[in-house]
Amino acid sequence: MPELPEVEVVRKGLAKHIKNRKIEKAKVRNNRALRNFEFSTKTFEKTVSGFTINSVERRGKFLWMTLKNSSQAISAHLGMSGQMLMVKHDEKPSTHARVTFDFADKKRSLHFIDQRTFGWINLEELVEAKDNRLVPQSVLHISPDLFEETFDMDKTIANIKRRKTGIKQALLNQEIVAGIGNIYADEALWLAKTHWANICEDLNEKKIKEILLSAKEVMSKALEKGGTSFDDLYIDVNGESGYFENELNAYGREGERCYRCDLEMVREAFSNNRSSTICPNCQPHIRPHR
Repeated sequence: MPELPEVEVVRKGLAKHIKNRKIEKAKVRNNRALRNFEFSTKTFEKTVSGFTINSVERRGKFLWMTLKNSSQAISAHLGMSGQMLMVKHDEKPSTHARVTFDFADKKRSLHFIDQRTFGWINLEELVEAKDNRLVPQSVLHISPDLFEETFDMDKTIANIKRRKTGIKQALLNQEIVAGIGNIYADEALWLAKTHWANICEDLNEKKIKEILLSAKEVMSKALEKGGTSFDDLYIDVNGESGYFENELNAYGREGERCYRCDLEMVREAFSNNRSSTICPNCQPHIRPHR
């Protein structure tokens, strides 16, 4: 699943290509692509047509396109395999195209493509979140991410510190800190020399802050490389892959040597068919006496 760096790369690309462009025609090609839209697909198509894109925004893994002179936004989530592609105006849509947008200037169109149909598009009211930012209703429960001005480091540390779960589970909780998934959680924990199962309440505030800053550091580096691509399912709006896979220190490196101590990396079962790759030397599992 695309995580914060990948979604931010898509957001930047969209902002470059569709900001200030007027939607001439929207077409829903698969009804499953619309999430929680209470009216018909025809209503969605008719409602968004004629609006001009004002901005493209993101919180964590969620995207939305604000509309000029409207209190609504076109929201989107890429799910497991969603892609936002800019294609030639007269190009035939892919068989996996779920929603397409043509613009009045007849330049490149926007196609939402989703092979596995876990991603979605919606039209939602913008509402005020706890940090006073206007977000779509579906994003209201999502915490600010590490790159937002409204991210509160002290509050987030305190939130993590009081939890009895493993630290990785806390990092993946989008209501605590948005945007971190399996890849960048593993990378941050390797960088901070912390085992994924170490209990939050047993970590001191300094270590929790180190982990969060490590997550921001590794995601910043991933952004510079266009994100992480393991297959053709994650690509940017121009159809290009990211290259951060070549710089991963932990994720997917089971059986390879740790770049710090040269011990063999191991993969451990985490939860819900997920796993974590760690260095058993650099990232010891601490089991405190109770």
